[in-house]
Amino acid sequence: TKELQRALLDDEIDLAVHSLKDLPTDEVPGLSLAAVPPREKCGDVLVSNDHDALDSLPEQATVGTVSARRRAQLLHARSDLKVIDIRGNVDTRLKKLDDGEYDAIILAEAGLTRLGFHDRIRCVLPKDIMLPAIGQGALGLECRDDDEATREAVAKLNDQESHAAVLAERTLLATLRGGCLAPIGAWGRIEDEQLRLDAVVLNHEGTERLSAADSGSLSEAAALGNSVAEQLLAAGAAELITQARE
Repeated sequence: TKELQRALLDDEIDLAVHSLKDLPTDEVPGLSLAAVPPREKCGDVLVSNDHDALDSLPEQATVGTVSARRRAQLLHARSDLKVIDIRGNVDTRLKKLDDGEYDAIILAEAGLTRLGFHDRIRCVLPKDIMLPAIGQGALGLECRDDDEATREAVAKLNDQESHAAVLAERTLLATLRGGCLAPIGAWGRIEDEQLRLDAVVLNHEGTERLSAADSGSLSEAAALGNSVAEQLLAAGAAELITQARE
C-alpha cells in the first residue's frame, strides 16, 4: 500500500487500486480516495470438508485464521474451539485444510468469490456472530488531489452507497485508533433508505465484547462513524484495544 502511495506522489502512476480492508485510515497529504466501486459481499465464511455450520463443529475443533478480529468473535461464540494461525495465500490455506491440518478455516467471502472458489463455501457466518473487517469486500481507487482528469474519470466508477458505508467504517476505525490488528468489526450498509453502522470491539480471547450501532443519512457517513466509535469508547473500548495489542 505504501509503495503504491509513494508511486502516486512521485507521479510514477496516476491511479492506485487498493483492497480497502488493507488501506490504512491515516490520511496521506496530497492523496484522496476518489471512488469506491460497488462492494462485493463483505461477510466471512466457514470453509470445511466435513461441517456445514459453526454450530456443527465438534468440541475442540481446530479452526484456522490469522485475524485477531475473527479469532475473538469465534471464541466469543464458541469458547471450546481451538483457533490457531494459518498462513499463506488462499490456495495454500485451502490445501492445508484439505491435508487435514484444520477442521475448518475462516476466509472472506469476497476473496473466495473473486478467485473462483465460491463452491468451497459451506456457510456464510451470520453478522450477529461475525462482523466483517473495516472495508472488507470493497475496492478503493486512490489518486492525487490535484489530478482533476483522473479524479473525473474514476468518479464514474463510484458507487455512492458503497462509498458511504466504507467511509462510516473507516471513520469509526480512525476514531477508535484501532489499526488493522485489533479485534474490531464493523458493517455499514443501507437499510430502509438509511445508512446503518454496527460495530464490535472485543478482547483477544473473546471473553469481553462491546457493541454499538446507529443510523443516519448517506451524507452523514463520517459523523455516523464517529458516533458509533464514541459509544464504544464510552463503554471501555480503548482498554480492550490496548489489551489486544499487548
